[in-house]
Amino acid sequence: MGEFRFALQSFNATSGADWSEQARKAEALGYSALHLADHILGPGPAFERANHPPQTLAAVPAMAHAAAVTKDLKIGCRVFCIDYHIPIVLLKEAMTIDLLSDGRLELGLGAGWVKEEYRALGMHMDDASVRIDRLQDIVQAVKCWRQPGLMKITNRTINWKDFEAVPQPVSKPPIMIGGGSPRVLRLAGQEADIVSLNFNNRTGMIGADGVRLSTASETACKIAWIEQGAGDRFSAIEIEIGAYFTFVTEQAKPVALQFGQMFGLSEDEMLAHPHALFGGVESICEELERRREAFGITYVTVPMEAADAFAPVVARLA
Repeated sequence: MGEFRFALQSFNATSGADWSEQARKAEALGYSALHLADHILGPGPAFERANHPPQTLAAVPAMAHAAAVTKDLKIGCRVFCIDYHIPIVLLKEAMTIDLLSDGRLELGLGAGWVKEEYRALGMHMDDASVRIDRLQDIVQAVKCWRQPGLMKITNRTINWKDFEAVPQPVSKPPIMIGGGSPRVLRLAGQEADIVSLNFNNRTGMIGADGVRLSTASETACKIAWIEQGAGDRFSAIEIEIGAYFTFVTEQAKPVALQFGQMFGLSEDEMLAHPHALFGGVESICEELERRREAFGITYVTVPMEAADAFAPVVARLA
Protein backbone atom coordinates (compact mmCIF):
# COMPACT_ATOMS: atom_id res chain seq x y z
CA MET A 1 0.00 0.00 0.00
CA GLY A 2 1.15 3.56 -0.76
CA GLU A 3 2.01 6.26 1.71
CA PHE A 4 -0.65 8.70 2.87
CA ARG A 5 -1.02 12.20 1.51
CA PHE A 6 -3.41 14.83 2.77
CA ALA A 7 -4.82 17.97 1.16
CA LEU A 8 -7.04 20.86 2.12
CA GLN A 9 -9.90 22.15 0.01
CA SER A 10 -11.17 25.71 0.25
CA PHE A 11 -14.01 27.51 -1.51
CA ASN A 12 -13.73 30.97 -0.02
CA ALA A 13 -11.45 33.77 1.04
CA THR A 14 -12.35 37.23 2.27
CA SER A 15 -9.21 38.93 0.89
CA GLY A 16 -5.86 38.28 -0.72
CA ALA A 17 -4.29 38.20 2.73
CA ASP A 18 -6.82 35.62 3.87
CA TRP A 19 -6.12 33.38 0.87
CA SER A 20 -2.35 33.75 1.37
CA GLU A 21 -2.82 32.74 4.99
CA GLN A 22 -4.80 29.64 4.01
CA ALA A 23 -2.10 28.54 1.55
CA ARG A 24 0.72 29.13 4.01
CA LYS A 25 -1.20 27.32 6.74
CA ALA A 26 -1.68 24.27 4.51
CA GLU A 27 2.06 24.11 3.89
CA ALA A 28 3.06 24.80 7.50
CA LEU A 29 0.76 22.08 8.84
CA GLY A 30 2.25 19.46 6.50
CA TYR A 31 -0.58 19.07 4.00
CA SER A 32 0.59 17.91 0.58
CA ALA A 33 -1.71 20.08 -1.50
CA LEU A 34 -4.26 22.87 -1.52
CA HIS A 35 -7.27 22.42 -3.78
CA LEU A 36 -10.09 24.62 -4.92
CA ALA A 37 -13.23 23.52 -6.70
CA ASP A 38 -14.40 25.03 -10.00
CA HIS A 39 -17.72 26.77 -9.52
CA ILE A 40 -18.70 30.16 -10.84
CA LEU A 41 -21.88 31.12 -9.00
CA GLY A 42 -21.89 33.13 -5.82
CA PRO A 43 -24.61 33.04 -3.16
CA GLY A 44 -28.17 32.96 -4.39
CA PRO A 45 -31.14 30.77 -5.23
CA ALA A 46 -29.28 28.63 -7.80
CA PHE A 47 -26.77 27.23 -5.32
CA GLU A 48 -29.42 27.04 -2.64
CA ARG A 49 -31.39 24.72 -4.92
CA ALA A 50 -28.21 22.73 -5.64
CA ASN A 51 -27.51 22.54 -1.88
CA HIS A 52 -23.91 23.45 -2.67
CA PRO A 53 -21.66 26.00 -0.95
CA PRO A 54 -20.90 29.03 -3.13
CA GLN A 55 -17.33 29.63 -4.26
CA THR A 56 -15.80 33.08 -3.89
CA LEU A 57 -12.60 32.56 -5.87
CA ALA A 58 -11.95 31.73 -9.50
CA ALA A 59 -9.77 28.64 -9.49
CA VAL A 60 -6.98 29.60 -11.94
CA PRO A 61 -5.83 32.92 -10.43
CA ALA A 62 -6.30 31.59 -6.90
CA MET A 63 -4.10 28.59 -7.73
CA ALA A 64 -1.44 30.89 -9.16
CA HIS A 65 -1.55 33.09 -6.05
CA ALA A 66 -1.30 30.09 -3.70
CA ALA A 67 1.70 28.81 -5.63
CA ALA A 68 3.39 32.22 -5.40
CA VAL A 69 3.15 32.43 -1.60
CA THR A 70 4.29 28.85 -0.88
CA LYS A 71 7.41 26.86 -1.62
CA ASP A 72 6.60 23.15 -1.80
CA LEU A 73 2.81 22.93 -1.61
CA LYS A 74 1.11 21.28 -4.58
CA ILE A 75 -1.67 23.31 -6.15
CA GLY A 76 -4.79 21.83 -7.69
CA CYS A 77 -8.47 21.95 -8.46
CA ARG A 78 -10.89 19.16 -7.54
CA VAL A 79 -11.88 19.44 -10.35
CA PHE A 80 -12.04 21.77 -13.34
CA CYS A 81 -15.42 21.46 -15.03
CA ILE A 82 -14.41 21.13 -18.66
CA ASP A 83 -17.62 22.76 -19.91
CA TYR A 84 -16.76 26.03 -18.15
CA HIS A 85 -13.49 26.51 -20.07
CA ILE A 86 -12.20 26.73 -23.62
CA PRO A 87 -9.87 23.70 -23.62
CA ILE A 88 -6.85 25.37 -25.21
CA VAL A 89 -7.07 28.32 -22.80
CA LEU A 90 -7.42 26.06 -19.76
CA LEU A 91 -4.39 23.99 -20.76
CA LYS A 92 -2.31 27.11 -21.46
CA GLU A 93 -3.21 28.51 -18.05
CA ALA A 94 -2.62 25.22 -16.25
CA MET A 95 0.77 24.58 -17.82
CA THR A 96 1.79 28.16 -17.04
CA ILE A 97 0.98 27.54 -13.38
CA ASP A 98 3.04 24.35 -13.51
CA LEU A 99 6.00 26.21 -15.03
CA LEU A 100 5.87 29.17 -12.64
CA SER A 101 5.47 26.90 -9.60
CA ASP A 102 8.41 24.68 -10.60
CA GLY A 103 6.20 21.68 -11.27
CA ARG A 104 3.67 21.78 -8.41
CA LEU A 105 0.46 21.51 -10.45
CA GLU A 106 -2.08 18.71 -9.96
CA LEU A 107 -4.47 18.96 -12.91
CA GLY A 108 -7.95 17.87 -11.90
CA LEU A 109 -10.61 17.43 -14.59
CA GLY A 110 -14.27 16.49 -14.45
CA ALA A 111 -17.34 16.31 -16.65
CA GLY A 112 -19.52 18.77 -14.68
CA TRP A 113 -22.61 17.95 -12.65
CA VAL A 114 -24.37 20.92 -10.95
CA LYS A 115 -27.56 21.29 -13.00
CA GLU A 116 -28.60 24.55 -11.37
CA GLU A 117 -25.24 26.12 -12.17
CA TYR A 118 -25.55 25.28 -15.87
CA ARG A 119 -29.08 26.65 -15.82
CA ALA A 120 -28.15 29.87 -14.02
CA LEU A 121 -25.27 30.45 -16.46
CA GLY A 122 -27.53 29.92 -19.47
CA MET A 123 -25.49 26.90 -20.55
CA HIS A 124 -26.89 23.77 -22.14
CA MET A 125 -26.06 20.69 -20.09
CA ASP A 126 -25.51 17.68 -22.33
CA ASP A 127 -26.31 14.14 -21.26
CA ALA A 128 -23.68 12.54 -19.04
CA SER A 129 -22.45 10.27 -21.87
CA VAL A 130 -21.68 13.32 -24.06
CA ARG A 131 -19.95 15.17 -21.24
CA ILE A 132 -17.80 12.15 -20.40
CA ASP A 133 -16.86 11.72 -24.07
CA ARG A 134 -15.75 15.36 -24.04
CA LEU A 135 -13.75 14.79 -20.86
CA GLN A 136 -11.94 11.89 -22.51
CA ASP A 137 -11.12 14.08 -25.52
CA ILE A 138 -9.60 16.77 -23.31
CA VAL A 139 -7.58 14.27 -21.29
CA GLN A 140 -6.08 13.07 -24.56
CA ALA A 141 -5.22 16.68 -25.39
CA VAL A 142 -3.46 17.12 -22.03
CA LYS A 143 -1.34 14.06 -22.71
CA CYS A 144 -0.51 15.37 -26.17
CA TRP A 145 0.47 18.76 -24.70
CA ARG A 146 2.89 17.08 -22.30
CA GLN A 147 4.92 15.81 -25.27
CA PRO A 148 7.43 18.22 -26.91
CA GLY A 149 7.12 19.15 -30.57
CA LEU A 150 4.31 20.34 -32.78
CA MET A 151 0.80 19.75 -31.50
CA LYS A 152 -1.32 17.47 -33.64
CA ILE A 153 -4.51 16.02 -32.25
CA THR A 154 -7.97 15.51 -33.70
CA ASN A 155 -10.89 13.91 -31.87
CA ARG A 156 -14.57 14.65 -31.25
CA THR A 157 -13.79 17.87 -29.37
CA ILE A 158 -10.25 18.91 -30.30
CA ASN A 159 -8.67 19.80 -33.65
CA TRP A 160 -5.25 21.33 -32.97
CA LYS A 161 -2.23 21.36 -35.29
CA ASP A 162 0.77 23.36 -36.53
CA PHE A 163 1.86 24.94 -33.25
CA GLU A 164 4.10 24.05 -30.35
CA ALA A 165 2.41 23.51 -27.02
CA VAL A 166 4.07 26.05 -24.76
CA PRO A 167 4.89 26.37 -22.04
CA GLN A 168 6.00 22.81 -21.60
CA PRO A 169 5.42 21.74 -18.01
CA VAL A 170 8.37 21.39 -15.67
CA SER A 171 7.35 17.79 -15.08
CA LYS A 172 4.36 15.96 -16.46
CA PRO A 173 1.69 17.21 -14.04
CA PRO A 174 -0.43 14.34 -12.75
CA ILE A 175 -3.92 14.16 -14.21
CA MET A 176 -6.67 13.79 -11.64
CA ILE A 177 -10.10 12.70 -12.86
CA GLY A 178 -12.97 13.00 -10.42
CA GLY A 179 -16.42 11.44 -10.33
CA GLY A 180 -18.65 8.79 -8.88
CA SER A 181 -20.44 7.05 -11.76
CA PRO A 182 -19.35 3.78 -13.40
CA ARG A 183 -18.37 5.26 -16.75
CA VAL A 184 -16.34 8.19 -15.46
CA LEU A 185 -14.50 5.98 -12.98
CA ARG A 186 -13.66 3.44 -15.68
CA LEU A 187 -12.33 6.34 -17.76
CA ALA A 188 -10.34 7.54 -14.76
CA GLY A 189 -8.89 4.08 -14.30
CA GLN A 190 -7.89 4.06 -17.94
CA GLU A 191 -6.38 7.55 -18.13
CA ALA A 192 -5.71 9.20 -14.77
CA ASP A 193 -2.71 9.32 -12.48
CA ILE A 194 -4.98 10.23 -9.56
CA VAL A 195 -8.61 9.12 -9.29
CA SER A 196 -10.74 11.39 -7.12
CA LEU A 197 -13.72 9.55 -5.66
CA ASN A 198 -16.82 11.70 -5.41
CA PHE A 199 -20.48 11.14 -4.73
CA ASN A 200 -22.54 9.79 -7.61
CA ASN A 201 -24.13 13.15 -8.34
CA ARG A 202 -26.72 11.83 -10.78
CA THR A 203 -29.36 14.19 -9.36
CA GLY A 204 -27.24 17.24 -10.17
CA MET A 205 -27.26 18.41 -6.56
CA ILE A 206 -25.78 17.49 -3.19
CA GLY A 207 -28.22 15.44 -1.16
CA ALA A 208 -29.08 12.16 0.47
CA ASP A 209 -29.10 10.23 -2.81
CA GLY A 210 -25.45 10.96 -3.53
CA VAL A 211 -24.36 10.30 0.04
CA ARG A 212 -26.19 6.95 0.12
CA LEU A 213 -24.51 6.02 -3.19
CA SER A 214 -21.11 6.55 -1.55
CA THR A 215 -21.21 4.28 1.50
CA ALA A 216 -18.49 1.73 2.17
CA SER A 217 -20.22 -0.94 0.10
CA GLU A 218 -20.83 1.47 -2.78
CA THR A 219 -17.21 2.63 -2.62
CA ALA A 220 -16.08 -0.97 -3.06
CA CYS A 221 -18.06 -0.97 -6.31
CA LYS A 222 -16.36 2.28 -7.36
CA ILE A 223 -12.93 0.78 -6.76
CA ALA A 224 -13.93 -2.17 -8.93
CA TRP A 225 -14.97 0.18 -11.75
CA ILE A 226 -11.60 1.94 -11.55
CA GLU A 227 -9.84 -1.41 -11.69
CA GLN A 228 -11.89 -2.44 -14.72
CA GLY A 229 -10.70 0.63 -16.57
CA ALA A 230 -7.12 0.42 -15.33
CA GLY A 231 -6.30 -3.23 -15.91
CA ASP A 232 -2.60 -3.85 -15.29
CA ARG A 233 -1.90 -0.22 -14.37
CA PHE A 234 -4.25 -0.19 -11.37
CA SER A 235 -1.44 -0.46 -8.82
CA ALA A 236 0.15 2.73 -10.21
CA ILE A 237 -2.98 4.86 -9.64
CA GLU A 238 -3.29 7.06 -6.56
CA ILE A 239 -6.82 7.04 -5.15
CA GLU A 240 -8.03 10.24 -3.53
CA ILE A 241 -11.23 11.01 -1.67
CA GLY A 242 -12.85 14.07 -0.18
CA ALA A 243 -13.68 13.58 3.49
CA TYR A 244 -16.36 16.25 3.36
CA PHE A 245 -17.71 15.47 6.83
CA THR A 246 -14.60 15.65 9.04
CA PHE A 247 -15.02 16.16 12.77
CA VAL A 248 -12.09 15.52 15.11
CA THR A 249 -13.88 14.83 18.36
CA GLU A 250 -13.97 12.27 21.15
CA GLN A 251 -17.78 12.40 20.95
CA ALA A 252 -18.01 10.84 17.51
CA LYS A 253 -21.19 8.79 17.83
CA PRO A 254 -23.67 11.64 18.43
CA VAL A 255 -22.21 13.57 15.46
CA ALA A 256 -22.35 10.51 13.21
CA LEU A 257 -25.91 9.80 14.33
CA GLN A 258 -26.98 13.34 13.46
CA PHE A 259 -25.51 13.08 9.95
CA GLY A 260 -26.92 9.60 9.50
CA GLN A 261 -30.41 10.81 10.29
CA MET A 262 -29.95 13.62 7.78
CA PHE A 263 -29.04 11.20 4.98
CA GLY A 264 -31.10 8.14 5.90
CA LEU A 265 -28.13 6.07 7.10
CA SER A 266 -27.44 4.31 10.37
CA GLU A 267 -24.88 5.55 12.86
CA ASP A 268 -22.56 2.66 11.96
CA GLU A 269 -22.91 3.35 8.23
CA MET A 270 -22.02 6.99 8.83
CA LEU A 271 -19.01 6.14 11.01
CA ALA A 272 -17.67 3.92 8.22
CA HIS A 273 -18.66 6.29 5.40
CA PRO A 274 -15.57 6.88 3.24
CA HIS A 275 -16.45 10.58 2.79
CA ALA A 276 -16.68 11.11 6.56
CA LEU A 277 -14.26 11.05 9.46
CA PHE A 278 -15.62 11.21 13.01
CA GLY A 279 -13.48 10.59 16.08
CA GLY A 280 -10.36 11.45 18.01
CA VAL A 281 -6.95 11.51 16.39
CA GLU A 282 -6.14 7.91 17.29
CA SER A 283 -9.42 6.48 16.05
CA ILE A 284 -9.28 8.50 12.80
CA CYS A 285 -5.76 7.24 12.13
CA GLU A 286 -6.92 3.67 12.67
CA GLU A 287 -9.92 4.20 10.39
CA LEU A 288 -7.78 5.68 7.61
CA GLU A 289 -5.41 2.74 7.80
CA ARG A 290 -8.40 0.38 7.62
CA ARG A 291 -9.71 2.19 4.54
CA ARG A 292 -6.30 2.07 2.91
CA GLU A 293 -6.34 -1.69 3.36
CA ALA A 294 -9.94 -2.05 2.19
CA PHE A 295 -10.03 0.40 -0.73
CA GLY A 296 -6.45 1.48 -1.46
CA ILE A 297 -7.29 5.10 -0.56
CA THR A 298 -4.07 6.92 0.34
CA TYR A 299 -4.87 10.52 -0.57
CA VAL A 300 -7.44 12.28 1.63
CA THR A 301 -8.74 15.84 1.25
CA VAL A 302 -10.44 17.55 4.17
CA PRO A 303 -12.20 20.93 4.37
CA MET A 304 -10.17 24.01 5.24
CA GLU A 305 -12.35 24.43 8.33
CA ALA A 306 -10.84 21.21 9.74
CA ALA A 307 -7.22 22.15 8.99
CA ASP A 308 -6.03 22.75 12.54
CA ALA A 309 -7.98 19.97 14.25
CA PHE A 310 -6.92 17.43 11.62
CA ALA A 311 -3.23 18.45 11.61
CA PRO A 312 -2.22 15.84 14.25
CA VAL A 313 -3.53 13.11 11.91
CA VAL A 314 -1.38 14.54 9.11
CA ALA A 315 1.64 14.66 11.40
CA ARG A 316 1.16 11.03 12.38
CA LEU A 317 0.38 9.43 9.01
CA ALA A 318 1.84 11.61 6.23
